[in-house]
Amino acid sequence: MIRVLLVEDSATMRHHLRESLAADPELQVVGEAADGGEAVAMVARLRPDVVTMDMMLPTMTGLVATEHIMAEHPTPILVVSSADRRELFSTYNALAAGAVDVLEKPRGDETDADWGRRLRAAVRLVSRIRVITHPRARLDGRGRPGAEPPASPAPVPALAQPPLTDTLRAVALGASTGGPGALTELLRALPAGFLPPVLCVQHIAASEPFAVAFSDWLAGQTGRDVSYARDRTPVGALTGRVVLAPPDRHLLVRDGMLRVSDAPPRHSCRPSVDVLFESVAAEYGPTAAGCLLTGMGRDGAHGLLTMRSRGAVTFAQDEASCVVYGMPREAALIGAAAYILPPARIAARLVELQPAGSRR
Repeated sequence: MIRVLLVEDSATMRHHLRESLAADPELQVVGEAADGGEAVAMVARLRPDVVTMDMMLPTMTGLVATEHIMAEHPTPILVVSSADRRELFSTYNALAAGAVDVLEKPRGDETDADWGRRLRAAVRLVSRIRVITHPRARLDGRGRPGAEPPASPAPVPALAQPPLTDTLRAVALGASTGGPGALTELLRALPAGFLPPVLCVQHIAASEPFAVAFSDWLAGQTGRDVSYARDRTPVGALTGRVVLAPPDRHLLVRDGMLRVSDAPPRHSCRPSVDVLFESVAAEYGPTAAGCLLTGMGRDGAHGLLTMRSRGAVTFAQDEASCVVYGMPREAALIGAAAYILPPARIAARLVELQPAGSRR
């Protein structure tokens, strides 16, 4: 049995959640909470396998409840939220604090027909993820979510040899489950004068309103210029910018321009990290860097190997800092990643790949 705790202040929505889960005999609702404080207490008492978490709750918000749960009793959390802009930003903050995935609440239109099936599938998927105490959710001495204490510097291997080139022309990033937090950490650690364009695929298993808001949220979290890719934009015009694959579209580079494609999914993913990595390998070879971050599945591993075979410097996120050590593990197993590091240390190495004269 997969034991589920429902956290939702609307009695009507709690009933809908309960009835939807009841269609699967292996999903058992073990408790219901109407506010965040109650949710935190029930997680401690019931130890569910999965928590479905609303964001807009009385007394204690879903975000704060997520931070407490991930600090005190780490549990896979599925955010079930609306596409209201205020709630969207809280949802991404919760994902950065350790929540695993997000499902949009029913809209009241034809898209609701298979909502129950999608909920059950999401709960089953989330239940398989091994979560850990999340750095964003560690508590201060007064029992409140607080900032992570500065980590003491750990020795990391020096780069054996920088690319045989006078410039780093592009950085390609790929992430899935746990990606919002990992991307935030990596991008925050890049200095304001980091010039190579950063091209990113983030799998977001949610509706378009959720995905579209991600660029604004990431910009606010990192202080960087973040936008969705536009077809035929010259990569040379993207100095210092972060560019995301649009919702449900592949992102690739061809003939010096960004291309956006609705070609079939790869590994059931569109956008696909492999598609981006393979195109960057072909376009830039040793003048590129590739980074594969936290996520479930194997998308990106073979693309990263292709980048490495073309001379690019390649990185995978280390297991200790991953929400899900799936995609980076696949890359490590096939020798695609030259360096395996946490996101902030990946950023430090990327800075080292910039010639000193090009930094500002």
